[in-house]
Amino acid sequence: MMAQLQQEDKLNLGAKKFNMWIFIFTSFMFFAALTSGFIVYVGGRGGKGLDMEMPSAFIYSTAAILLSSLTIFMASTAAKRLQFAKQRLFLWLTILLGVAFLVIQILGWAQLVKAEAFLVNNNASVSFIYIFTGTHLLHIIAGLALLGYSLYASYSNKPQVKNLYYIQMSSIFWHFVDIIWIYLYVFLLLNQH
Repeated sequence: MMAQLQQEDKLNLGAKKFNMWIFIFTSFMFFAALTSGFIVYVGGRGGKGLDMEMPSAFIYSTAAILLSSLTIFMASTAAKRLQFAKQRLFLWLTILLGVAFLVIQILGWAQLVKAEAFLVNNNASVSFIYIFTGTHLLHIIAGLALLGYSLYASYSNKPQVKNLYYIQMSSIFWHFVDIIWIYLYVFLLLNQH
């Protein structure tokens, strides 16, 4: 009876995991469309890009999110090895690094404002920085919510199949937002001038 319930859980959770992959694919297409829009806009301006330097804060946020990918990997590995204390520790570290990323990104916006690069201006390519980073921050907030639920589930007495499911979903999504940020950051760096 218990084995049958676990098998049903795996089947139900597999369908939900597929939905996550569909969401990730559509989000990737959304960011691809945004960068394509930027390329078309810049092409219409004679190839003139941002005409500015990227905020220095973005390099620090990049370091934070890269480190958080390592910590979520370690949390996932600990969960598979039934090392729940380590799983919780690395989940906490991932959440803290995610919050640090969010705060540093907002500091990057402050650097943009200080450089008089506003959301609404004569050069819409600068506006794209806010659009790229703003939509990415929405994904970060969703990722933090997933991480928070994984942490909650690790403290409660959920069956191991569900514990692994929550950490896998969080890990997949978190690695996705990491990859998207690297893509966006490199894209913006290449279009600074």
